[in-house]
Amino acid sequence: MAYQNITGAKLAQYSTAAGLSAKVYTSPADTRTYVKDIDICNTTATSATASVYLVGNSATAGTTNALLYNVTIPAYSNMQWTGAQIINSGDFVQVQASISGVVFNITGGLAT
Repeated sequence: MAYQNITGAKLAQYSTAAGLSAKVYTSPADTRTYVKDIDICNTTATSATASVYLVGNSATAGTTNALLYNVTIPAYSNMQWTGAQIINSGDFVQVQASISGVVFNITGGLAT
């Protein structure tokens, strides 16, 4: 299948509880998803760590598919990752934070 059209999209917005999230985004059927920006905002008075995983369809989140791993986000601060990662149909994104109150915003595009 040739992917001809790319449409910009807000892929996910997720405010965490402590621990690993459920799937916050899954790439739709017959679509490749382009992950472009990830903004992580710590809305609390406590320093936090955060991780982002780009997980294959039948895999589980772990160090082998971490895009960001245990990144420290100071209290009331944010960080931004900008790059280019492609996930295939059925692949998904999971996030993790050490405390609740860490917000993830993920944007990119959908190629169909």
